[in-house]
Amino acid sequence: MRATAAALPGEPGPAIGILGGMGPEATVDLFAKIVRATPARVDQDHVRVIIDNNPKIPDRTAYLRGCGPDPVPAMVAGIRGLVSLGATLILIPCNTAHVYFDRLQAESPVPILHIMREVARALAPGGDPAAGLAAGGPVGLLATELTVASGLYHRALAEVGLQVLVPEPAYQAQVTRAIFGPDGIKAGVYGPARQRLLEAGAHLVERGARVLIAGCTELPLVLRPGDFPVPWVDPAEILARAALARVLGAPVEVGRR
Repeated sequence: MRATAAALPGEPGPAIGILGGMGPEATVDLFAKIVRATPARVDQDHVRVIIDNNPKIPDRTAYLRGCGPDPVPAMVAGIRGLVSLGATLILIPCNTAHVYFDRLQAESPVPILHIMREVARALAPGGDPAAGLAAGGPVGLLATELTVASGLYHRALAEVGLQVLVPEPAYQAQVTRAIFGPDGIKAGVYGPARQRLLEAGAHLVERGARVLIAGCTELPLVLRPGDFPVPWVDPAEILARAALARVLGAPVEVGRR
């Protein structure tokens, strides 16, 4: 099914809105994954994507620690701006931001896809075959401290019968530094961050993880297929396919390019 099937020639049709900037490279990455996953042969077959890449949204973690402003008003303003431009579905390429999901959805006039729930659907027995996985055992989570502490992945995966393993404190500190440190991904330094993530992922595999979740949208920027002796999943890739399936009304195949 092509995106143009939903619209007359020259009309934009349904649009995916991306509330981005958290961080900017993860926003670019999600957009690229939507484009690459779209079953298109010409430009007009693609779906309309509207992006608000706003890196000025207050830090999602700082607010919950009592040392920063509430990011929700800025996020709600971004969502409403996207909707005013025609977005019919909202994606947020930031796992940690989903701590605020209920508040955001309550203020949004259109649906927001929940990244943890989409990952759980993909990993569930009989779930998204495009994920290429049948976990059937503990799932290791590499994510920010706040995402881990929030329990969002734990609850979503528990609903499909899957247990979550998280790194022990020393390895969690490695993941945090890989993301936020002065030699981390957000600072544009990939080499040391990649090494720390490889070590933390190997630690989870040693503890019994049968699949890993790159539960921060920056992590796939440095991880590669085959990095671990078990598969790892990219939530942004799953989110992109879920959004396209919603907009196009049909499942989206993986591995077109």
